[in-house]
Amino acid sequence: MAGTIGTTKTDAPNESLITVLIAFAANALIAIAKTVAAVLTGSASMVAETAHSWADTGNEVFLYVAERRSKRRADTMHPFGYGKEAYVWSMFAAFGLFTVGAVVSVWHGFSELADPEPAGDFGIAYAVLGISALLEGVSFLRSVRQARHDARERHTDTLRHIVDSSNPTLRAVFFEDAAALIGLALAFGGILLHQLTGSAVFDAIGSILVGVLLGVVAILLIGRNRDFLVGVMVDPRARDAVLREVLADPRIDRVTRLHIEFLGPSSVLVIAAIDLAGDAAEHDVAAVLHEIERAILAHDRVGAVVLTLSAPGEAALLPEQ
Repeated sequence: MAGTIGTTKTDAPNESLITVLIAFAANALIAIAKTVAAVLTGSASMVAETAHSWADTGNEVFLYVAERRSKRRADTMHPFGYGKEAYVWSMFAAFGLFTVGAVVSVWHGFSELADPEPAGDFGIAYAVLGISALLEGVSFLRSVRQARHDARERHTDTLRHIVDSSNPTLRAVFFEDAAALIGLALAFGGILLHQLTGSAVFDAIGSILVGVLLGVVAILLIGRNRDFLVGVMVDPRARDAVLREVLADPRIDRVTRLHIEFLGPSSVLVIAAIDLAGDAAEHDVAAVLHEIERAILAHDRVGAVVLTLSAPGEAALLPEQ
């Protein structure tokens, strides 16, 4: 489908939006159940898990906003579209995970170490942890399926694709759900040791470990969103593929500059300096450049194209791989 220069294209169907909605529903149910369990049991680990789940629930709202706002079409004020809004709102979600999830969990764990409180009704805690693991697993598997599908299309490893992907919502849901499953295991261990030994120290340590885990995940997500906001080039393989395709056009003699940067999730800006074959008149050159831009924009993952003419004497670029 061809577009106009600066147009941001949308995916249909939006798999990331479905992933976010499933994660939101799962986390909301889990957060409510954990809140009840934390009140009834008094477990520090369960309090940490409650903070974690409410943080995740709020984060899904940010991720939903990220998906919706980043799909808006370009206008005169934003000629390259609103794709990078996805990274802004995903950054808010990552900060929320750090402040509400990590900080609260660590703070409560140390408070419990300083002033231990008795806990009871361990059966309720185990039941809620089991239900939470089931719901988190559903959400996690959804994100894994989406990641595997996208990774196969790009001929890369699934985990590497998630880390390097321009899609911040997929990355956030995957790592948040993975952290949630690990956190549930830590909470289970802390509560079990508390029950077996009668010491709240293990429960408090479980809360602290959950907080540290969330902090690590939040810092990873903040770092990746920061990278894309500052500007990330596509990987060398993708750049070489674009260069080969451009050079395959018989109207193009050589390419002397090529810059491909992400505009947003699965959308790139292509800036290139090219030398056209022959010695056409100025008005003919302008028409040819416009036709080539439209041809490049026909690709689903190209959001905008800027072509200029190469200066005399500039060295030609060749694919590296």
